[in-house]
Amino acid sequence: MPVAIRPYRSSDLDTIYDICVRTGDAGQDARGKYSSDRLLGDIWAAPYVILEPEHAHVLDDGTGRAVGYVIGTADTAKFVERYRAEWLPATADRLVDGDPRDEEMLDLHRRPERMLHPDLADHPAHLHIDLLPEWQGKGQGRRLMAAFLGGLRAAGVSRVHLGMAPSNRGAYAFYHRLGFRDLPLTDEPGALYLVRDTGPL
Repeated sequence: MPVAIRPYRSSDLDTIYDICVRTGDAGQDARGKYSSDRLLGDIWAAPYVILEPEHAHVLDDGTGRAVGYVIGTADTAKFVERYRAEWLPATADRLVDGDPRDEEMLDLHRRPERMLHPDLADHPAHLHIDLLPEWQGKGQGRRLMAAFLGGLRAAGVSRVHLGMAPSNRGAYAFYHRLGFRDLPLTDEPGALYLVRDTGPL
């Protein structure tokens, strides 16, 4: 079968966790950085595919295996409500204190309201996109983004945002090629957020 962009399937979940950790250190491999290699996925990937799978798309290598994904939400405020009400209780038994390496991530996990910024209110959707290194630079990220933006348009959402690590210069250039622009935040001056409308690429 050819390489394809397809909807997320529940059988992809473990692979989504793997892609997340292998790209989780500003685009570099984060395996071994935390007490569990699933920690990053529990915060930055799994809640999206579980709570809002209709906006999750994967890059399939042609064998049924996901080698990249784009995930997100059409409404950040509603996602934050569900994260607190559903995802925090669902992960309470495994995301626990004890290893100092995990403190920063666990703090982010327990404060889903950190996703809410007044300056981004006009861009209610947000996304995360990750591809394994060997699949980067081949036009597949653009295809994933096109699928995600198309889904937002179909849902009646006109604008989207994303946050990123300033050190990931390759990703920054990629987003700008796709029409994203910087939007400085008054409530978090050091953060790097980009915004775009959901029109076709």
